[in-house]
Amino acid sequence: MVSEGGPERPAAVTHPDLAGLVSVQLRSGDGPIPAALERGEPVDSADLLREERWPAYRAMALDSGVRSSVTIPFRRSGLTVTLSLYSFRPGALEDAPHGPARALGDLAVTCLVRDRSYRAALTELDQLGAALRTRPVVDQACGIVMHVLGCDADAAFGVLRRISQATQRKLSDVASAVVDRRGRGLERELVSLSD
Repeated sequence: MVSEGGPERPAAVTHPDLAGLVSVQLRSGDGPIPAALERGEPVDSADLLREERWPAYRAMALDSGVRSSVTIPFRRSGLTVTLSLYSFRPGALEDAPHGPARALGDLAVTCLVRDRSYRAALTELDQLGAALRTRPVVDQACGIVMHVLGCDADAAFGVLRRISQATQRKLSDVASAVVDRRGRGLERELVSLSD
């Protein structure tokens, strides 16, 4: 299960019966997964027949034939991944938090964090590309505003920004309108916004 602190917690299971075990824990907020998320350390139940915690989870697990379980949390960069293992035999998962399951969980959370970083970098690259494409128009509009108002580049950019905010339009759209009109008919509006 993956958790980023929000209400959505996508989960994947390797057997259909296990989906119910995950959902009962998420609905009730009670079970090994919520406990592991809260504590930040592995939570196990060596024998569910003797377990007294988590009654709804315990009943569903035993009904599914599960006798023991362990949930291991992995946290990195605001992301938490929990890996839950289930066994039909009691005590079968005692070493699970230290063996291959640990390596698998570490790999999963590392890959998810890298994917999230990669997607954030792509978004930033798109935004920078858009800013670079609109920069010449904004510079032209600043030049027009500078000429009309007799001000410097910083003041001209401030005027365009205030127009953008006041009209709830993108700065590039405001700049395009100024360039298209070559500043004509905007003198009064620009002067009133320069104060």
